[in-house]
Amino acid sequence: MNDKELLPWLQKATLGDESAFQLVYQATHQDVYRTVAFLVYNKQDIEDIVNEVYMRMWQSFHKYDPNRPFRFWLHGITIRLVQDWKRKAWRRIRLFERNRQMTCEQFDWTDKAVQQFEMQHELFSLVRQLSYKLRVVVILRYFHDYSLDEIAEVLQIPVGTVKSRHHLALKELRKRFEMTGGDAYVH
Repeated sequence: MNDKELLPWLQKATLGDESAFQLVYQATHQDVYRTVAFLVYNKQDIEDIVNEVYMRMWQSFHKYDPNRPFRFWLHGITIRLVQDWKRKAWRRIRLFERNRQMTCEQFDWTDKAVQQFEMQHELFSLVRQLSYKLRVVVILRYFHDYSLDEIAEVLQIPVGTVKSRHHLALKELRKRFEMTGGDAYVH
C-alpha cells in the first residue's frame, strides 16, 4: 500500500478507528521492524522501540504534512526513537553477537540462491559491525533508498556529514569484507 492509499486510513485512525490503525500498522510494521532490527541488537529492545514508534506516530499525526511522503515521516520518527534509546541505554549496550542465527523460512534452495543468501548474510553481518552513526546512513541509503539529502533531513545533520559517514562506511565495509576473504565488491 503506497502513501496516498494510506492517507485516508491514517486520518480515520487519528479519529479513533481501530481497524484503520490496524491496517496502517500492518502496511508499515515489517518495514519499521526491519529498520529498528538493523540498528538495535536486543530482540526485546527492538519490540519496545517498534511499539513506541506506533505510539509516537499516533500521538504526533497532527504534525504530519500530507504533502510529504508518509513513510519518510515514519522513518524519521523511527530513527529519532532509536537515537533516543541509544542515548538512554549507552551503558546497556552489549557486545555484538557474531554467531547470531538468522531465522529463515524453508525454501527449495538452488546453488545460486544459497550463495546469494550467504552473501547477504555476510554483508548484513558486516553492516551490523559498523558504528551506529555509519550503520544508520547505510541502512537509510541502501535499505530504504533515500538520497544523501533526505538522509541529512531525517538525521537532522548537514549533508556534508552524511557524505563523510557514507564514504567512511563504504570504506569500512570494503576493508572488513576483504578481511573475511569475500570475493564480492562493496560499492
